[in-house]
Amino acid sequence: MATRDYVKRSTPPRRKPKGSKKASPSQGRGFPKWLFLIALTMAGLFGFGLYYLSVSTPPAPSPAAVSKPKAPKKENTLPPKPEESWSYIEELENKQVEVEAKEQQLSARPYLMQCGAYKSENQASERKAMIAFQGIESQVKASQGKKGMWYRVVLGPYPQKRKAERDRNLLRKAGIEPCAIWFWPE
Repeated sequence: MATRDYVKRSTPPRRKPKGSKKASPSQGRGFPKWLFLIALTMAGLFGFGLYYLSVSTPPAPSPAAVSKPKAPKKENTLPPKPEESWSYIEELENKQVEVEAKEQQLSARPYLMQCGAYKSENQASERKAMIAFQGIESQVKASQGKKGMWYRVVLGPYPQKRKAERDRNLLRKAGIEPCAIWFWPE
């Protein structure tokens, strides 16, 4: 037995013939004009009423209301401003802070920073120029590797790793990455 597809398929919408134009019953009936005029008139009256209320002056008080003596207004007197007594101001003026800084460990070997290794000398010199625009001096060193000649961009020697880290952060802010810090080869 053949398999049947039981999915309901939609039929394409029928086209109206181009020659016959019959007016549908909903086409001739739009929003009634008299209802629109009533709504417009009511909105105009409401706006005029608001305008009249904002412009009109209040009625004059009656003579009976004027003859009554008014009681004098009590003045709102605020209590005097309190005196502030802060003790930390005097304490901080006389306080001395002691900071214990750790001794920097000086290594026996200086540090170097490498900011790239390139196959072509032109790429290495471009990187060197980018570093020079940041005010840091660098060198291009050629070295023979297993896969041929490499041109490394090297900065240093740095006596402390902290100084190398400072330069690396300056280069990172300028978008020059990655830079690695190593011991200077002897």
